[in-house]
Amino acid sequence: MTSRDVPDALSKVDIGTLATWRAAGISVRQLRTLVSSGQLVRVRHGAYATSGVLARAENDPGLRHALDVAATMAIRRHGGIASHHSAAQMHGLRLLKQPPEGTVTLTVPAGTRPGRYRQDAGVICHAQELPAEQVTMRYGVAVTTAARTVVDLARTTSFMEGVVVADAALYERHASKGELRRVLGGCERWPGNGRARRVAEFADGLAESVLESCARVFFREQGLPPPELQVHVTGRDRTMIARVDFFWRRYGVIAETDGLLKYDSGERAIAERRRDRLLQEAGFEVIHVTWQELFSDAARVAGRIREAFSRASRLRLARS
Repeated sequence: MTSRDVPDALSKVDIGTLATWRAAGISVRQLRTLVSSGQLVRVRHGAYATSGVLARAENDPGLRHALDVAATMAIRRHGGIASHHSAAQMHGLRLLKQPPEGTVTLTVPAGTRPGRYRQDAGVICHAQELPAEQVTMRYGVAVTTAARTVVDLARTTSFMEGVVVADAALYERHASKGELRRVLGGCERWPGNGRARRVAEFADGLAESVLESCARVFFREQGLPPPELQVHVTGRDRTMIARVDFFWRRYGVIAETDGLLKYDSGERAIAERRRDRLLQEAGFEVIHVTWQELFSDAARVAGRIREAFSRASRLRLARS
C-alpha cells in the first residue's frame, strides 16, 4: 500500500487490531506513523480507532462505549455480546450507578472460561446462552436487546437500580412491559428473577429522570400510596397551571423533584416560585424534594408528604 492509499483504508475501517489494519493494507511501520500523527488512537491494548470515529463519538456516549466494546471483542478469540451496563450505555438508557470509565460487560457462550477475558481488568464477563431474538445490533456491534438488558440488570443489581433502567427503557420506548415479561418467562430459575419481576411490574414509562425513578422507590419503601406521574393540574377555573412530577389526587398533594434547582437563584427558580404560588392558590399542597434529601433522610421526606396529606384533609373538612 502506498501513502496515497492510507486515507482510503482509514475511511473503510473505524477500529481494529493490528491484524485488522494489516488486512486493510497498512503495514506495521505505517500504523506506527499513523499513531504518532494521531490519525490512529489506541483505545484498548492491541486495538486502534481512527481519529475520525473518535471525534464523532465525542457527542455520542453510546458510540464511544461501543468502540470500547468492539475493541474488547476484537482482541479476544471468543468475542461475546455486549450486555448489562455496556448494553445499557449503548442503548442510551440512564443508570443510577455508572461503571468505571472504560469497563466493558459481555455475555459469552456458556462454558467459556471467564479467565480469558480477565487479562484486561476492565472486562466483566457473564457466561450464558443468549436466544437470537434477545440480540440486536447497535453501532455495528452485537448487543442484548433493551428488554434483555433491563432484565439482566434487574437480576444482578439492586431494586432501585433496576427500576431506574426499566423506567428509562419504557420512557424511551426501547422496550415494553410485554417484552420484559417475555424475557422473564424464559429465565424462571435464574438467580435474581424474583426481583427482576418486581422491577418489571413496578416500572413506569412516565418517570422522566433518574431522580424521579429513585423517588418512586423511596415512596414505596416509606409506605406512601403510589402517586400519579406527570399529571396536568388545572386551577378552579379549569385553566392548566402545570404538569407535575407526582400527584396524590385524593389529597391534592403534589411533589416535585428538583435536583439542584433549589439552589438556583436565576430565572428557572423564579418561574418555579410563581408556579408554586399558582398551585397553592388553587388549593394544592406542594412539596419539593431534592436528591440530597431523598438519599440522606427519606423518612423525613415521607414525613413532610404525610403532613401535607393531613393539612389538605383538614382544609377540606373546614370547607365542607
